[in-house]
Amino acid sequence: MTGLTRYPCNDALAQHLDDLPDLKTLFRQDPSRGERYSLDAAGLTLDYSKNHLNEQTLALFARLAEEAGLEGKIKAMFKGQPINHTEGRAVLHCALRGSVDSDVMVDGVKVSQEVSQTLAKMATFVDSLYQGRWLGFTGKAITDVVSIGIGGSFLGPKIVTEALKPFWQRKVAVHYVANIDGAALADKLAGLDPQTTLFITASKSFGTQETLSNSESARDWLKAAGASFEDLAKHFVAVTANVPKAEAFGIAAQNCFPMWDWVGGRYSLWSAIGLPIALAIGMANFEALLAGARDMDQHFVSAPISANMPALMALIGVSYINYQGASSHALLPYDHGLRALPGYVQQLDMESNGKGCHQDGSAISHLTGPVIWGAEGTNGQHAFHQLLHQGKQLIPADFILPLESHYKLGRHHAMLASNCFAQSQALMQGKTLAEAQGELRQAGLGEAEVAALAPHKVMPGNRPSNTLLMDKVTPQTLGALIALYEHKVLVQGLIWDLNSFDQWGVELGKVLGNAVLDKLEDQSQPLDLDSSTNGLIARFRQQQQKGGAL
Repeated sequence: MTGLTRYPCNDALAQHLDDLPDLKTLFRQDPSRGERYSLDAAGLTLDYSKNHLNEQTLALFARLAEEAGLEGKIKAMFKGQPINHTEGRAVLHCALRGSVDSDVMVDGVKVSQEVSQTLAKMATFVDSLYQGRWLGFTGKAITDVVSIGIGGSFLGPKIVTEALKPFWQRKVAVHYVANIDGAALADKLAGLDPQTTLFITASKSFGTQETLSNSESARDWLKAAGASFEDLAKHFVAVTANVPKAEAFGIAAQNCFPMWDWVGGRYSLWSAIGLPIALAIGMANFEALLAGARDMDQHFVSAPISANMPALMALIGVSYINYQGASSHALLPYDHGLRALPGYVQQLDMESNGKGCHQDGSAISHLTGPVIWGAEGTNGQHAFHQLLHQGKQLIPADFILPLESHYKLGRHHAMLASNCFAQSQALMQGKTLAEAQGELRQAGLGEAEVAALAPHKVMPGNRPSNTLLMDKVTPQTLGALIALYEHKVLVQGLIWDLNSFDQWGVELGKVLGNAVLDKLEDQSQPLDLDSSTNGLIARFRQQQQKGGAL
């Protein structure tokens, strides 16, 4: 691997990582390694001892951070400087949880003032639904809320709502729709009553294809039940920057919550995009979620690199990606409520750091953002852990476990924790050929059988992982956990000198998708694209004609 040749410490770091002994040796050399390489912050504990590192590694990480100018660049974000330079925007999602100086202004307006006003408006809205004051077009109170969004407007709120089920207030039921596939919306509407259902349309532009199409179909559903255009204001609110377009749709201006250019979609759950979260768990718990993220923000901006949880996780990841050839990273939450966390971090990380050019536009010659994937607990063990243990790829992993469950059922949580700890131990320790042979002999197998079977039971070990613990999944610890991954992604983007806050690849797909849609729906349009796309469009047209859709 070429490493990060732009930095003076590159050669020393590459040579050092190459010279490190394996993990079993590192633990043998330092019996207190587990304690030495653990860190507490914002209600979380990180055990990073099962990684290829020692004190010299940490010193080289500190050099790399200094050479990349991490401290100054992090402070620039918190000061509201336009670090998203391709779009000329500040990056202030941390302001949503009160972690940015109250005097920071964007376009002549204090950011802190806008945030506090929005939180107050959210609180009023939540209370009106909780108290049954918000009535539908037939005078009945709202019982169900459907949040329509996609990407960051969907993933963040959904994972937080799922993870915090023990904190649901159960005043209204909260549902989510994102997919443009009509089956998703139809399935959700099938069990709802138009008279008592309210929709949240979450779209900054109020023009996102999937969100707008689902909202239009929801509007048709209400009209079919007898709602007039004027009645729509009783059944729709919006989180958007395009109030005129929302009004034209049928949403009253006073029922529009703001979105700002200084908050990217994948960082927006802390804003009014989190309205369905607040409806599910209540404003007090939503504010606790913000407080947990704020605790992690404060740790991130104040702790030295050697004791900085997000920075350490980022630098450890860089060492695997850029010096040891890892191209993916597994997230393994041992908590059913956190089962959607890998999907959330997948967008956060891959949309942020899946980039191919530096800030100055020059091509990047090394790997950047890894493929993020994973699944919950023991389900993953019986699906893909085989690859982690014996596959040929290097796949670092994060194990995530609450030490206490909200559900007191028999020995379930102890068994869950034992699996979590044993898996990371097995990845690190592995099994030698001699150990495999000894096990087989002890089981009574003959030497011929031992010789034939033992190689298949060998596991190389030396597979790295982090373990993240919290006392319990609460709004506060979940807020800290999500902020931890946000800051990890930021640090890696800064090390790679790329813009973590734009997403031009996503935008290209939207533009081309609209052009293809025109050709799918209008047979008079010529098929003048590439031969593959032309053929696919033709097949779609033919099938639609058979079904009478065109």
